[in-house]
Amino acid sequence: IPNLEEIGLTTNGVLTAPHLPELKALGVTSINLSLDTLDRQRFFQITRRDEFDRVRATLDSLLEQDFDVKINAVVMEGQNTDDLHPLAELTREHPLAMRFIEEMPFNGEGSHYPVLHWNHRRILEQLRGFYPDLQKRPDPDFSTAATYQVPGYRGNLGIIAAFSRTFCGTCNRIRLTAQGELKTCLYQSGGLQIRDRMREGLSDEALADLFLAAFQTRPRDGFEAERLRPDAVHESMTTIGG
Repeated sequence: IPNLEEIGLTTNGVLTAPHLPELKALGVTSINLSLDTLDRQRFFQITRRDEFDRVRATLDSLLEQDFDVKINAVVMEGQNTDDLHPLAELTREHPLAMRFIEEMPFNGEGSHYPVLHWNHRRILEQLRGFYPDLQKRPDPDFSTAATYQVPGYRGNLGIIAAFSRTFCGTCNRIRLTAQGELKTCLYQSGGLQIRDRMREGLSDEALADLFLAAFQTRPRDGFEAERLRPDAVHESMTTIGG
């Protein structure tokens, strides 16, 4: 696609490895891999799939083929908090970004957490316990992650305050769901239905105007977006995308 500075892809890694050469040829430079644990049994408990070996093989292939790799791990109380150190240690030898994400209420059941015990502060406290010399690094423009690095390690660590929503002021993300719906915030209810407008034959100029209108009415932050919802959050990230 002309004029795009970067093309990225998010994947669970199960079916990805055979397609990596083709993806690279198409101009995909960055891959986000969802991986919450390096323990095979725990992986099965979290994902309900016995696919750890395939996902780990995808990670190895990504690194061998010099993709820009980010690993996303959702920190879930009672499930994978013991994995913070093993996952962080991946950055010792590999030039990847290991990102720890606060758990969000996007589990498909509309669950809301009155208190999130493993918030971004506790995750950072845990990492500093492992690495007392952990250093804060400059965050890229519009980054949703606070970036850190262990001196001498090849990769870096990131913490994404997805539930605390501390990064909303610099977020420039939009999302297009598999149903063709444009979301300007993960916590927003509904969104602009792009697929149907395209099927109606709307011109590129008219679509651009719809996009601009959606951006201009974007909620101030994720808390406002959630407040404006007519219902509780109930979507799953598998349907939202990402």
